[in-house]
Amino acid sequence: MKRFREFLGKKLDTDRARDEDSLSKWGIKVRYAPEEVDDFDEFEFGIDYDSEQDVAFLIAIEKGRIARVLFGWTVPDNPDMIKPMADADLGKLLEKKGQKLLEFFQFVTNRIDRRKGEKEEDHA
Repeated sequence: MKRFREFLGKKLDTDRARDEDSLSKWGIKVRYAPEEVDDFDEFEFGIDYDSEQDVAFLIAIEKGRIARVLFGWTVPDNPDMIKPMADADLGKLLEKKGQKLLEFFQFVTNRIDRRKGEKEEDHA
């Protein structure tokens, strides 16, 4: 998970984190987003992994900044539950979806433009 460490402590743009049209570009769906964000809160997203199982990931925020990211398997018969993912499975996920996840994190931390996919600093 070193790949996403750079996003820890970054401000989460909650409007972008709720923007389902933009997130669909990366095959990501919002599973839960609080209407009003507390000092400590969580956002939950889903990403297609294969035809049999989907992955959910949580982004915990503290005072608006990303504090923790957790990946797990969805449980089809209990949508509120997420099973832990083994390190080997996480490695496979990152091989398959790592670039999409990286772009997603860049987007929700305002590092790329939502419409063009360009880095924000390119517009300065």
